[in-house]
Amino acid sequence: MSTSILCARSPDRHRRTRLEEASLPEGRAPRRLLDGLVFAEGPRWRGDRLWFSDMHGEAVCTVDLAGRQETIVELPGRRPSGLGFLPDGTPLVVSMGEPEVLRIDGGVASRHADLRPLVDHECNDMVVDAQGNAYVGSYPASIEHPEGPIVLVRPDGTAEVAADGLAFPNGCVITPDGRLLVNESLGRRITEFTIAPDGTLHDRRLFADVAPAGPDGLCLDVDGAVWAAMTLAREFRRIAPGGEVLDTVAVDGRLAIACTLGGPEMRTLFLLTALEHSAAALAGTRAATIHVLDVDVPGTGSP
Repeated sequence: MSTSILCARSPDRHRRTRLEEASLPEGRAPRRLLDGLVFAEGPRWRGDRLWFSDMHGEAVCTVDLAGRQETIVELPGRRPSGLGFLPDGTPLVVSMGEPEVLRIDGGVASRHADLRPLVDHECNDMVVDAQGNAYVGSYPASIEHPEGPIVLVRPDGTAEVAADGLAFPNGCVITPDGRLLVNESLGRRITEFTIAPDGTLHDRRLFADVAPAGPDGLCLDVDGAVWAAMTLAREFRRIAPGGEVLDTVAVDGRLAIACTLGGPEMRTLFLLTALEHSAAALAGTRAATIHVLDVDVPGTGSP
């Protein structure tokens, strides 16, 4: 896939970018940072590098802005997904199928929290706050029954249901003023909660209706807008509170999986894409990629 793009004004006047061959001004052309992945998920900028899970590659990895990849831990037989960090810097990662949250110490993974008593099927994405509270979304058993909880995992590994009845709670971020935003992938919306001082979630409300698209990964910028991966729409969208689409990056022929903002000035948008999403379709392939795009509005660091 080419890393050049075509940028044009759309009828609704927001900026659109496309991953295809074209000549564009420097800074607006996504470039390929890394390829050869099975299925990249859960991107988190930390220090001077991007952390991510290669879910179906069964590993947690990092890559710096020069494209140098490092495997932090291999997790054979598991599907790692959401990532975050405890206040002391210890990485946490969701292991979907068990479901558990693992902690990584010295390249070794161990159980941080067992979520089986609280989740009927699987877990998926996660965001961790500055106090070490982790908010973990859940994967539905079926499209017909998409409802599931967000689980709150406290720094000591104890866990409780923080909110229930969400239609596939997926990518999530925490705002500087203490709100949790979460994609409801099968609800076709972004939902907002107030986080109480004790970490519990309250006052559920709508942040943005994004129907008919289903949002996956999510990140936040300092203007209060979010970048969301619209998987089957094959594009990433920058969305204002209320739902106005401000910018779009189309990834024709690929699935938009997840995104985050990072880099030295937090103005680098990392775009994670894949050709397929099921484990069966991905068997034996390494076609997932990470692209980067310079943007005007920096991220907040969540996630």
